[in-house]
Amino acid sequence: MSTTDYASMHPDCPAILFGAFDRHNFGDLLLAQVMGRLLADRRLLYAGLADRDLRGHGGHRVHAITRLAAAVGDAAVDIIHVGGEILTCHAWEAAVMLLGTEPARSIIAQLDSRAPERTAWARDLLGLPDLAPYLLPAGLFPNTRRVIYHAAGGIEFDRLDRAMQDEVVAKLGSAAHVSVRDRQTRAMLAAHGVRSHLEPDPAVMVRELFGTRIDSRCHRGELAALLAAFPRGYLAMQFAAEFGDDQTLALLAGQLQRIARSTGLGVVLFRAGAAPWHDDLSCYRRLAARLDDMSVALLESLNLWDICALISRSRCYAGSSLHGGIVANAFGLPWLGLLRPGQDPDTSKQAAFWSTWGTAGAPAAVQVEAMADGVNQAMASDPVQRTRLASELVSACRASLQSAHGD
Repeated sequence: MSTTDYASMHPDCPAILFGAFDRHNFGDLLLAQVMGRLLADRRLLYAGLADRDLRGHGGHRVHAITRLAAAVGDAAVDIIHVGGEILTCHAWEAAVMLLGTEPARSIIAQLDSRAPERTAWARDLLGLPDLAPYLLPAGLFPNTRRVIYHAAGGIEFDRLDRAMQDEVVAKLGSAAHVSVRDRQTRAMLAAHGVRSHLEPDPAVMVRELFGTRIDSRCHRGELAALLAAFPRGYLAMQFAAEFGDDQTLALLAGQLQRIARSTGLGVVLFRAGAAPWHDDLSCYRRLAARLDDMSVALLESLNLWDICALISRSRCYAGSSLHGGIVANAFGLPWLGLLRPGQDPDTSKQAAFWSTWGTAGAPAAVQVEAMADGVNQAMASDPVQRTRLASELVSACRASLQSAHGD
């Protein structure tokens, strides 16, 4: 795209939605869709760290932020960060997650323990010197009208090295509006002099904005067949690759068997991310092999809307994906976050988010060995209270959007 082409396509000041939706991750793809719909009256472009076309998975055609900046030239733009755990995503992690599975394994094996070299490799791949590249690089767009951060996450901010912390603080300090999605992140930023607002993750809007579209996915193809195969209902379950060791899979299998006995539900497994360091298909298959005495299936589709539909028709969601729980809550369903054995709850996005926005008394996230009890407790929660919470989060999100864009 040339600067001339850009100017003719966008004669008024466009908004560039910037985020980690340049790779397959359920939450990031969903955030881009939600923010795109909420800002549909604006001229929008979608930017990440690499050129990608994820429309086949329900995402967008995404432009590399560096190439987009060159195309825009001196034209005025607004930069809107759509959310996600972007405050603590290091350039090394961002670059690896943009690779295919095998190239990622190869570069991790070569450089994972060699910090200076992996940082240099990431800078070269991304074409940016930044340590936190999903935060707008300073000076990249010479005529930036406003920079806005929506519901950013960063629960491990205090664990970053000083150089990256300083970079994040400087970038946020120059923004017109900063909101974060949990009190834990807000407190850490405040300790470093950054003022921010609390805003629920925009994905809380998914049912209100896309309910009809999601429902339509349930009546055809793989979703229709899955729903027919589980007439008594199912638990929708997801877990990240870091849950894939034999011991943890054995714990998961035992807990799922307890859930099946107490509820009569089947289990439908799904991946909430196919990018490196997300979900590993082989781990799901190994878990399913341990459940050969149960009614279990695996959703093969990676389409954003199929995943939303699967969750929306479940009896309960359990998983390590925060956005899986947010989607379940949007549909008034029970949900439960999963932690690895021994994981510190203070590093859990689920615990941080739901302690800020959730209902007192219900567990936000539990370690694997407590999953059965947690699911039973979640399913016993008051449906009226769940529906009320979903509505309150929608209202809070709309109010925050008005605060940031009301002018």
